Amino acid sequence: MIKILFVCHGNICRSPMAEYVMKDMVSKKGLDHMYEIASAATSREEIGNPVYPPARRKLAENRIFCEGHHARQMTGGDYRYYDLIVCMDKNNMRNVGRIAGGDPERKTVLLLDFTARKGAEVADPWYTGDFEATWRDVVEGCTGLIEKTQKQV
Repeated sequence: MIKILFVCHGNICRSPMAEYVMKDMVSKKGLDHMYEIASAATSREEIGNPVYPPARRKLAENRIFCEGHHARQMTGGDYRYYDLIVCMDKNNMRNVGRIAGGDPERKTVLLLDFTARKGAEVADPWYTGDFEATWRDVVEGCTGLIEKTQKQV
């Protein structure tokens, strides 16, 4: 089993979108038993809040539902527990390193590193309002992530 934690700043837009898209893709492939998938924030700003309404709508448009999600902050224990810490942008990676005390196991990666756009960041809809661009980035990244990881499990 591979344990994946998706991380963004507040855990209300990008990382929960990635969490629920990945869960949906894994389920459709019949691979649920091979993955444990969750998401978290690097900040405390949104702790306890649900998925941001426009992100929730974008997921629902694609028949993916995220009821019951509440933002939480990543911990050092998460770093030890999860096999991969998948960040949406480079600031998230820096903050994960701060929370985890570095990245000694080299398990922190960008989601789009699993695509031809290595080093690119997932569009942040909090600032752009463009949830469609974020959706495309997340789907592309999760598709590549499944292709890479299903060979490992």
